[in-house]
Formats: sequence, C-alpha cells, structure tokens
Amino acid sequence: MIVNLPYSALRAFEAVVRLSGFSAAADELGVSQSAVSQHVKALEEWLGQALLVRGARYSRPTQEGEHLARAIRDGLGRVSDVCTHLRDKAKTDRTIVVSCLPGFAFNWLFPRLLHFDLAHPELSVSIATDTGEAPFGGGADVGIRYGVGDFPGAQAERLMHERLFPVCAPALLPRITKIEDMWQQTLLMDENLHHGTASPTWDFWARACGLTAPAPRKTRQLGQSNMIVQAAIAGLGVALGREPLVIDALMSGQLVRPFPQITRSPLSYWLVQREDAPTSERISVFRDWILEQAAQQADIPPPRHHEN
Repeated sequence: MIVNLPYSALRAFEAVVRLSGFSAAADELGVSQSAVSQHVKALEEWLGQALLVRGARYSRPTQEGEHLARAIRDGLGRVSDVCTHLRDKAKTDRTIVVSCLPGFAFNWLFPRLLHFDLAHPELSVSIATDTGEAPFGGGADVGIRYGVGDFPGAQAERLMHERLFPVCAPALLPRITKIEDMWQQTLLMDENLHHGTASPTWDFWARACGLTAPAPRKTRQLGQSNMIVQAAIAGLGVALGREPLVIDALMSGQLVRPFPQITRSPLSYWLVQREDAPTSERISVFRDWILEQAAQQADIPPPRHHEN
C-alpha cells in the first residue's frame, strides 16, 4: 500500500537538509521562509518525531532526519529522471528535423512552412541547412537533396523537377530586348555547382535551347544559390533561374523572364530518408504535406517583354 504522503512537506524538508538552512531552501523553492518552516513542522508532527536540530544560522538533521532526507532525494531523483525522459521523448515525437541546402530552404521551404505550422500545430519543423554533400546532416529525420537521385544509404523520392530560364529585375528589361543583348550584361553564376556535365550552367541552358553562348562581357561568381536570386532581384545582373528557387520572386514581380527559351534541368529535388528509417507518423505527415506543396506550385509566368 502506498501511504498518502505530504509531498510538499517532504520536498521542503529535503531542501532544508541539502542546503543547511530554511532561507536557502525558501529561495530555491520560491516560497517564504515561514512557509518552509511550517512544512517541516507539519512533517515532524505527522511523523511524531523531530527531524532537525535547529540553530541560529544553520540547521542539521537528526539521524532519522538524515535517513529520511536521503530517501526523499533518491526517490524524487528517480522520479525526476523518468519525467525528464518522458518529456524529452514527447518533444522528440513532436519535432521533425529537415536537412536541406540553404538556397532551397531560404527561397522555397521557409515561405511555405507557415502553412504547415497552421495545419499541424502539434508538430514542429526544425531546418538544418548544410552543404548537401551527404544525404543527411545535423541528425536530420529527412533530407531534401539536389541531384540525379543517387544517394547511397538512402531511399529517395522525387519532390520536383526543375526548369531553367534567364531571369532579371524588371529594371533591366530595356537593356536586353534580344538574346544577343544578354551576353553584354553581367551574368550571375553559382560557383558551387559540382555536378559535372549535369550542372545547370549557362552553357547547358544555351546548348539545350539551340543557342550559341559567346563569352559573356562580365560575370559575377557567388557562393550560394540564394545569393544569386537576391543579386538578380537587386538588379546586379541576369541569373539563370532554377524554377523552385525563383518561382516566388517571379510571381511577386521581383523577377521577370526576358525571353521564352526554357529547358528542363538534368537535376531534380528529392525527399530522402535513411533506408533503415522506421515508419513514423510525424514524418509521414511532413512527407504528404511537402509533396502536396510541390504539386501545387504555380506554373512559370510567361516572358515579359520590354514595352517602349
């Protein structure tokens, strides 16, 4: 049988013994010194014996009091450990860690996560951005990767294809009324495309569209795809738009397509999980949501020609 114990009094008594005084115990418990004293007195009356030898500045436990304080400390410590484990487990069960490249996170995923939060307030998504050199990073549950779909040790599901086309700020349109004019502008280039001949470069786009790409007058190399997008929005040059990364800026009018030439990239975006990953309801919820978001993505707006 479990006795109906006075837990508040037991906790107060243990704090007095551990901290050698009523004042320090009161500070730790966030109550008045008088309240702690009353708890200890009530405990002594309940047990029928003294538990403390009270002094002017310090109080020490009797032999029985020391034995009781140790039992309380051990018992409450085990209870605390179990409660901490349960709380951490519940937190883990509510959190989804997604690993992806900074450019995709900044330009496509972040603007859409609000919809996930509103639809699933019981879950929390944490984004871990990394270089994408491995399928997973930062202890992620799932990853969003860019490539041809070959990710050793992972099961990959295509999230979306990618199309390529030039984009620029509306203010640049008067300078590029025909394709030949574009090569006279600053071309923005991503210096971190490492996919060999499959990399979505200006040369790849030109060949796929049946165009001759002369050496551009000027180029600007940038280290991240989101920096490419921001530089194009700022009017610093013409970028080769990668569909998911520029679609929102196109829809808002921050970027425009000066020409109709468009081609599919050899690379795609993939949702990846470890091959041995157990089935998880929270991951299934995220998977269904992000696949729906990809399917609902707006189509690319038509080219916007300069009007005299």
